[in-house]
Amino acid sequence: MFDNESPKSVVQVAPTSEVGGAVLSATNINKYFYEPEKFQVLKNISFEANRGEFLALVGKSGCGKSTLLYILSTMDTAYDGSLVMNGERLTGRTQDQLAAFRNEHLGFVFQFHFLLPEFTVLQNVMLPALKLGKYSNKEIEERAYQKLKLVDMQDHALKQSAKLSGGQQQRVAIARALINDPTIIMGDEPTGNLDKKNSEVVFEIFKQIAHENNQTIIAVTHDPDFAKGSDRIIEMSDGQIIS
Repeated sequence: MFDNESPKSVVQVAPTSEVGGAVLSATNINKYFYEPEKFQVLKNISFEANRGEFLALVGKSGCGKSTLLYILSTMDTAYDGSLVMNGERLTGRTQDQLAAFRNEHLGFVFQFHFLLPEFTVLQNVMLPALKLGKYSNKEIEERAYQKLKLVDMQDHALKQSAKLSGGQQQRVAIARALINDPTIIMGDEPTGNLDKKNSEVVFEIFKQIAHENNQTIIAVTHDPDFAKGSDRIIEMSDGQIIS
């Protein structure tokens, strides 16, 4: 069974810029909350993430790491500073422009898998590619099988997602995040609902995605073992990067 092993195969993707070059640059990011009173939650955040790098964002609850991830994901635009991804300045773009950028260049893995229970595994993985509209339905199905093979879930492709275990559902969620070959995969506590064995499986998949597929991983985590195995840890406290 996969749960006792590391993933065996990785679908190669062509990098869109020089290996190791910066694919994300955040400069002087500041964020305020105004209810019940004005409070600065992020303070002058600046850092870069490189192609093929596996980054872990850590810190105590309330330090601002999930707020930062939400800004990096382009879903929160109410901030000061500058965000550049894949050579494109995203700060100041419209919601429609950002949604199009997200669908093509970003993949997301959350603490909860958010699979549609009445859909099959294959249908769930295909959804972001169908929305992107870049490939034919046949090509999308082939790509979905490739991504499911990467996480060793291809034999479950025609099962309803509701019939899978929690660990299997999270692996399907990873395949869904990869369907459009995003430059960056962002994870918000991707192992938060998993036991130790399945957490290790997810970690190994992420490591392969970064090091063999040359895609960037940025993951918020409270799991010290997960963070320790990443390429770089960004530690936050009181809205600032401290290391």
